Amino acid sequence: MDKMLYVAMTGASQNALAQQAHANNLANISTTGFQRDLEQARSMPVFGDSFPSRAYAMTERPATDFSAGAMIETGRDLDVSVSGPGFMAVQAPDGSEAYVRTGSLNVDALGVLRAGNGMAVMGNGGPIAVPPEQKIEVGEDGTISIRGMGEDPRVLAVVDRLKLVNPDTKGMVKGTDGLIHTSSGQAADADVNVKVVSGFLEASNVNAVEEMTSVLALSRQFELHIKMMNTAKEGDEAMARVLQIG
Repeated sequence: MDKMLYVAMTGASQNALAQQAHANNLANISTTGFQRDLEQARSMPVFGDSFPSRAYAMTERPATDFSAGAMIETGRDLDVSVSGPGFMAVQAPDGSEAYVRTGSLNVDALGVLRAGNGMAVMGNGGPIAVPPEQKIEVGEDGTISIRGMGEDPRVLAVVDRLKLVNPDTKGMVKGTDGLIHTSSGQAADADVNVKVVSGFLEASNVNAVEEMTSVLALSRQFELHIKMMNTAKEGDEAMARVLQIG
């Protein structure tokens, strides 16, 4: 009975963790640029001094679905999304480089260009600083152009260019800060082939129906594990009574 109890117990604990992942996906269904987290568990034998006759459930390393979400038209010049594969580089709070798929950009009081999450947007040589301007535009290749204060409307000056990258997603991971990082911790190289589109934001790639279906299936599995644990308990109690009679 202990084999059955151990499998049921570890399976229930992994079901609970899986439900947390799906609940987090559902909570971020309206978060622009959010990429859903995946979960998976498998059985693993327990190795030790004896034969591996016990097994337990183990959650494998979490992964992220990097597929693109739908484009939401906003009409705002500083709402920028990556068109096709690729990422836009931002500066994480610890100073390292992180990556996002979309951003509602704005210029702070110090002239630093920041994404909607408050992170400084990276350019060719670091965070992008924008001089005082009347208008700012973002080109398809990520070029930042401005019309200076008092300048002719036809005069645009190039300030910098968004750092756009397209590394292999197999080497990308989502950190606890919600940002995408390279698994090696090294900054990815810029890719001139990555394009952006202004006036749009990328919606979350979470499918509400799929997430709800997964939550319901996991709930049923959790109930089944609890029933298995109760069955194991009843079996042990019955065996104890038989031994007492003997």
